[in-house]
Amino acid sequence: MTKKIILDLDTGIDDALALAYALGSPELDLIGVTGTYGNVLVDTGVRNALAILELFGRGDIPVFAGPDHARARDSFEVLEISEFIHGTNGVGEAELPEPSATVQDTSAVDFLVESVEAYGDDLVIVPTGPSTTIAAAIEASESFAQRAHIVMMGGALTVPGNVTQFSEANVNQDPEATDLLFRRAADVTMIGLDVTLQTLLTKAETATWRALGTPAGTFLADATDYYIKAYDTTAPHLGGCGLHDPLAVGVAVDPTLVTLLPINMKTDLEGETRGRTIGDETRLNDAVKTTRVAVAVDTDRFLAEFMRRLTSLASA
Repeated sequence: MTKKIILDLDTGIDDALALAYALGSPELDLIGVTGTYGNVLVDTGVRNALAILELFGRGDIPVFAGPDHARARDSFEVLEISEFIHGTNGVGEAELPEPSATVQDTSAVDFLVESVEAYGDDLVIVPTGPSTTIAAAIEASESFAQRAHIVMMGGALTVPGNVTQFSEANVNQDPEATDLLFRRAADVTMIGLDVTLQTLLTKAETATWRALGTPAGTFLADATDYYIKAYDTTAPHLGGCGLHDPLAVGVAVDPTLVTLLPINMKTDLEGETRGRTIGDETRLNDAVKTTRVAVAVDTDRFLAEFMRRLTSLASA
């Protein structure tokens, strides 16, 4: 039986890999992609998502645009470090033909709310950018807040952040939205830096895609090699690029890939720790835990699944 899934992407390089993972997973039925800001502007992100879907022969999957800036801000500009890591076009300057499809008229928030109403427990939502769109859906619909199953890439519980010592990039973009998500959503799985930095890809793997000789394989190799090169500068101690967003999709397919700690969470909103994701001391002893945080990952099994699925998809 397949599980319906929606990806909420700020389509940079690891978002593109997450999208490919979903398309290459027979267990998943991708019913739509919602676009947010972060690695790129919303317009760039939805354009990338549309083009990647067409590249992999799935131009039938609709794409919806979400809010284009954080809750506490009036606008958004791509950070210099984001352009360095993901390129000016968001996908490492890899070439993508202009998509023939266009973004849907329905807003991302409305699509999310309507989809949860329609599919309930048969649907999982995987946000891999700032939590802004998901927070807006929670505010728009109490039913969404109570019924949505969310597997988010973001945050860090047991390791430092990657923007500041305390804050991970997605949460750093809109801490208020992530805090609202933690406090009001009934079912959140947090896939943070604790585990994503243990899932690393190198050029030895991307060479497999390049050797396929297909447009899809070349795109995956070009984009990911750019990403790996950026990591060689920003985090040379790792020895590869972190598969942040793909791991969230992997857990949506198979939750046994990670070890989960049930704990009610919050996001710090003030001072030097702004953007820190940490246990909520006021709900620590609540019987009901609304969030589970991944604290360990079966790295070898995930990487094997990742390569198998993307290589099979790209070879076609």
